[in-house]
Amino acid sequence: MMWQAFGEGLGGTAVAALAVMLATFAVARRKGVHRVVDVAWGAAFAAVALVSYVLSKGEGDGGRRLLVTVLTVVWGLRLAGHIAQRGRGHGEDPRYAAMLARARGNRELYALGKIYLLQGALVWLISLPVQAAQFLTGPVDGWAWAGTALWAVGFGFEAVGDRQLARFKADPAHRGRIMDRGLWSWTRHPNYFGDFCVWWGLFLIVCAEPAAAAVALVSPLVMSFLLIRGSGKALLERHMAGRPGYAEYTARTSGFFPRPPRRG
Repeated sequence: MMWQAFGEGLGGTAVAALAVMLATFAVARRKGVHRVVDVAWGAAFAAVALVSYVLSKGEGDGGRRLLVTVLTVVWGLRLAGHIAQRGRGHGEDPRYAAMLARARGNRELYALGKIYLLQGALVWLISLPVQAAQFLTGPVDGWAWAGTALWAVGFGFEAVGDRQLARFKADPAHRGRIMDRGLWSWTRHPNYFGDFCVWWGLFLIVCAEPAAAAVALVSPLVMSFLLIRGSGKALLERHMAGRPGYAEYTARTSGFFPRPPRRG
């Protein structure tokens, strides 16, 4: 592990995450909606991976650097594209509307700090395995391939789940109904479970170096908390709780980790 180069690169990746979020803030002010920051979430991870790849040239193993960069960029850009498509033509996200309603003083400065700068800091923190992997000098090994396999499982769950839900919502006959088909019959949150696997998979890529793994462990732990207890599963289920049929759906379908649906 090239520790000095890794430490020096942390500043560059922080600038990359900040630049994406500030640019998104400017776009949001022009559009009048802050939901565009959800598009920037995936794009910022891709930017951090690319900047880290450039900064690590001549430091880490080329194969590992390319592998972790490609995995992160593919995941981030697919997520950004999906969210952009999903939000097209919609107004403000209720989460951000509720947050800004509590603001005291300048609402735009409040949004900048509570939404954009916070998410930029989270991107930088969660991407530590991606950054650390760029500075590992050992060749691609069993840990890296295991991480890639887990990433592929997660990416598949996320992409397929999002596609299934989009097709379900596009049918007017399904208006007001709960999506309980395909992957959504095995877990109520295939997209969040997919994210969970993606980031634990990226973490495994640095596990060949125990000290690097110790530094990067905060990433999947924070992401797991956000997905399960924070702005992911917990928040969405509070929003869905009163919908007709949702109680029955939760009774037969796993809350997170996939399993066959209960019968009866």
